Amino acid sequence: MNFQKIGVPLAGVLMVVLAYRFSGWGGVAVVSGAMVMWVLLNFTRMVQILKRAGNRPVGYVGSAVMLNAKLKPRASLLHVVAMTSALGELRSPQGEQPEIFRWTDGTGSYVDCTFVSGKLASHQLTRPQTPEVGSAADDSGQDSDRPAPAP
Repeated sequence: MNFQKIGVPLAGVLMVVLAYRFSGWGGVAVVSGAMVMWVLLNFTRMVQILKRAGNRPVGYVGSAVMLNAKLKPRASLLHVVAMTSALGELRSPQGEQPEIFRWTDGTGSYVDCTFVSGKLASHQLTRPQTPEVGSAADDSGQDSDRPAPAP
């Protein structure tokens, strides 16, 4: 069971009860006002993150390598969306756990992130294959910068 689902509401009730016990209805008003302010601040933050993400293409990030370096285990999906400023491309069936999202950059590199219950469980960076410098077309045994000698 997730502690936050039970612990946060219990802490709120406990704070209201203690405020009434020590300060009466004035204390209840102050504590209730503080809790409403906390909820409004978090709601405003979430709306701003989603508004920024709504203005960007789905699944796009400026640099997949930098995103991979910044990701930390147990980060929330909202935190990852805030880092990328874009919603991830859903790669798993909708509504099933774990959820897999992909963010791709302009070079074709991408990061697959696996979320379990909204928390980052794992991530993997994948880069596109690049042709090798010494390919078969360049196997003449000579530098490609210098012209071949005349026969």
